[in-house]
Amino acid sequence: MQLFRLSATMLVAAVCLFMASGVSTETVTTCVDFDDVVHRLECEKGVISVESALYGRANSFICHEGKPTHQTSDTNCHQSGAENFVKSRCNNKTFCEINRVDVSSEDPCYGTYKYLQTNFTCIHTKTTHLFACQESYAHLKCDYGMDIYVLSANYGRNNHTICSANRTPSQIEDVTCSNPTPIVAQRCNGRNSCTIRASNSVFGAPCDGTYKYLDLTYACQYPTHC
Repeated sequence: MQLFRLSATMLVAAVCLFMASGVSTETVTTCVDFDDVVHRLECEKGVISVESALYGRANSFICHEGKPTHQTSDTNCHQSGAENFVKSRCNNKTFCEINRVDVSSEDPCYGTYKYLQTNFTCIHTKTTHLFACQESYAHLKCDYGMDIYVLSANYGRNNHTICSANRTPSQIEDVTCSNPTPIVAQRCNGRNSCTIRASNSVFGAPCDGTYKYLDLTYACQYPTHC
């Protein structure tokens, strides 16, 4: 196993945003030689917020040592669903571990030597976790002078009991209904307060017939101008 832990280069605007809440940004890359190779994310302080994840190959130089050219030349190799899986496994935790079989149900590019790469931030501030049942509203609110920073948001169902009152068994039986969404962050990040409706019209309908809810976590941070 070859494991690289690198500091990611960030845009000035992103640096200004993250400095206020003490957020560090990191990239972890794990070369995948065997199924049991472990890809580990960890925050010494705070919790993980995954920005992006790739299983495949997008660069011919990463994890190329000792490999023939034909195994590293395909730089358009991406396992579908890998990013959503890593987010669901790792977001809001202090550490998590993933191996190849977790993220790859099939070979996205046969003959190409692949790696798992995750970009994530460590959020060093108090977080708020809330649920909004389908057709109700989620209200995000920070103290005066602080801004919302959404860590994760999922519209669907992964629990039988949440938002289950007065629902038929068929409406709550599917707990594999997952739709990680950037919409909450797009609408609410940088605002002091924000209200968003948990509905199919906003987030789509990831599983027809299932009564869904919005499951989200956010932090409040002081804005920085630089």
